[in-house]
Amino acid sequence: MTDIHRALALLRSGDWEAAHGIVQEDDSVLACWAHGIVHLMEGDEGNAGYWYRRAGRALPPASAARIDAELDALGAALSGAQQ
Repeated sequence: MTDIHRALALLRSGDWEAAHGIVQEDDSVLACWAHGIVHLMEGDEGNAGYWYRRAGRALPPASAARIDAELDALGAALSGAQQ
């Protein structure tokens, strides 16, 4: 399991603080995306936007399901990156 996979598992369990400790040490595109999700979970839209831009992604529109959708999309991207 890679560090990003560990961070994703932590995010899925709601432990964004522990996930933050992992993703802040990695400047890859996927880590930047995960870092953006961390800040969405934290409620820091401005910082989330910064990390989404670093990942080359648009900040998702506000909705009750956006974090779950982002976690699912990140998981799919990680699965594709392993192949």
